[in-house]
Amino acid sequence: MQAFQSQFIELAVQVQALKFGQFKLKSGRTSPYFFNAGLFNSGTSLNLLGQCFADKIQSMGIKYDMLFGPAYKGIPLVAATAIALDDKHQRDIPYAFNRKETKAHGEGGSIVGSKLQGKILILDDVITAGTAIRESLTLIEKTKGAEVAGVVVGLDRQEIGPNGYSAIKELTKERDISVDAIVQLDDLIEYLVKQDAKLRAGSHQDLLDSLYAYRNEFGA
Repeated sequence: MQAFQSQFIELAVQVQALKFGQFKLKSGRTSPYFFNAGLFNSGTSLNLLGQCFADKIQSMGIKYDMLFGPAYKGIPLVAATAIALDDKHQRDIPYAFNRKETKAHGEGGSIVGSKLQGKILILDDVITAGTAIRESLTLIEKTKGAEVAGVVVGLDRQEIGPNGYSAIKELTKERDISVDAIVQLDDLIEYLVKQDAKLRAGSHQDLLDSLYAYRNEFGA
């Protein structure tokens, strides 16, 4: 596991963006964990989150010209990541995001920030079904002079969908693009196992058992 992956998990737990327990999901499934990127809601946490995304992007070696964040949780992600790319990696990358509703006055339109052009990397918080990301893909694909470079999310739940694939595999198959995540469910499990080994205790065993069971039932 790379340093930025451990940092992402530790930060998410610290700000309670990542919680463990029993959570009813929109899909109707009961999950032993829940991720809410909206809780990265302070200057420090957002700064560190942006660094995790920037480090992940750099590790991929992907070619891109700008960042795009789907409204709403993708908006602070692209801003924080653009800052981190400039600060840590000396890359001054433009970014944009969309409005949920098209603005009829002022500059108008549904896009805020840089003009959509070149190879565009989409950033979002989590991927389960991939609905918001598909909307962004369609928006970019309809824009002359713009193309999708890939997608990076904070967490991939690695859950099987109605077509028998995970959302990432389904998107990759549908659109022939790179879709990646800072961490996956497998990484959360690996992190907890290592924490138990470090502490020489089975403090996470009940949680691990529930994660294993969930992955066995719904994992792609």
